[in-house]
Order: sequence, then C-alpha cells, then structure tokens
Amino acid sequence: MATDLRQTANAVLTARAAKPVVFAVALVPLFWTLWLAYSGELGAEPVLESVKQSGLWALRFLLVALAVTPLRMLTGVAALARFRRMIGLFAFFYAAVHLSTYIGLDQYFDWPAIWKDIVKRPYITVGMGAILILTALALTSTNGMVKRLGGKRWRALHKGVFVAGLAGCLHFIMLVKGWQTTPLVYAALCVGLLAFRRWPLRLPNARKEPRTRPAAAPGSEAAPAPRFADGSSPARRS
Repeated sequence: MATDLRQTANAVLTARAAKPVVFAVALVPLFWTLWLAYSGELGAEPVLESVKQSGLWALRFLLVALAVTPLRMLTGVAALARFRRMIGLFAFFYAAVHLSTYIGLDQYFDWPAIWKDIVKRPYITVGMGAILILTALALTSTNGMVKRLGGKRWRALHKGVFVAGLAGCLHFIMLVKGWQTTPLVYAALCVGLLAFRRWPLRLPNARKEPRTRPAAAPGSEAAPAPRFADGSSPARRS
C-alpha cells in the first residue's frame, strides 16, 4: 500500500503540469497581499503590514525548501527534489519583495536613513545578511553555474542556505517585542530541519525504495543532468 502511494505521488509530481501548478500556487500570497492592499484591508499601517507579510512568506518558503530533502528521505518520494530549486527561488523572490517594499514604500529610498537602520538596528543587519546570502544562492542556482563552479564548490556555497534560514528566524525573533510564540516556532522548525540533515532518519518502508531517477517526460532534454550519489541533481540540491 505504501509503495503504491509513493509510486502515485512520484507520478503526480513528475507530470508536466506539476511545476506550473506549484509556480501558480507560490504566487498566491503575493496577489492576495496586493488585493488586500487595493481593497484597504491591510490595517492601519498597510506598508508595514506588506513588509511583514512578504518577510514571513520569504521565511516560509525557505523552510519549505529546507524540508524537501527530509520529506524525500522519510517518504521515499524522490520526485519532491524537482521542486527544491523553484521553492528556494521563491524564498529569494519574497525576500526581494520584502526588501523592495521596505526601501521604496517604507523609507522612500532615503539611503542615509536606510544605512542608519542597518547599522543601528541589529535585526535589520541580520535580515540584510540573510538576503545577501539568498541573493548569492539565487544567482548561482542555474545548471550553468553548477558547471562553472564545479560540484564541490557549488555544494559548499549552497550550504549557505542553512545560515540564511537561521538568520531569517533570528531576524524574526529580534523584530517582535518580547518572547512571542510564533517566531520561536519558526526557529524550532528550522533547527529541527537542520538537525535532521545531521542525523537523518528514514521510515522502514522508504529504505526499500531503489534510488532511481524518475523517467524523463517525452520531449525532455536528451542528455541527463549531472547527479549525486543519492540520485538528486546538483542544481536542485540545497
């Protein structure tokens, strides 16, 4: 029964429509926030609420990207790896929206004031650091950059996603006033995901699944992309 479910999940996730569907779903938070802003339902401080919401979605997508490998290992659904790069890029996208909203709508491109904020407010310093890391990862996420950097250097660079995740959670904790539950939950999830990578677990029935690459869809590229020992692509590994 479990094997049938994994096969079904792999078949669904390798379908041609799977990536467009995930892409469309990932844009829903952006359009929902824009709709709330247009309809005047973002509260008394819509700009600050927009900054907050975009930052939260950046952190959420980052945590989901970190969760892909643990979920794949626990469930044996290898096709989950297809979406890791896309989800990671959406984390960067929402972080860029977060930063752009802060710079353009909150600070009105007042660069001296922005620099003063970065220097004097530790939570902004940490947040800027996380965004810089995500920017570097986004710029080197293509297959071409994997080849240019080489697998070893590329993997070392993309381990920065762990630092970005921790920095994003720390930014959230420092931003709120007092010890609130929600930021601590995000931080606990992040630490748990990183701990899982250090001490991985597998369900007994997931171990029986051979580590094979899902069949390529008709019309896909003729030559297979470089792959690691566990069957995942270096361009999608984080």
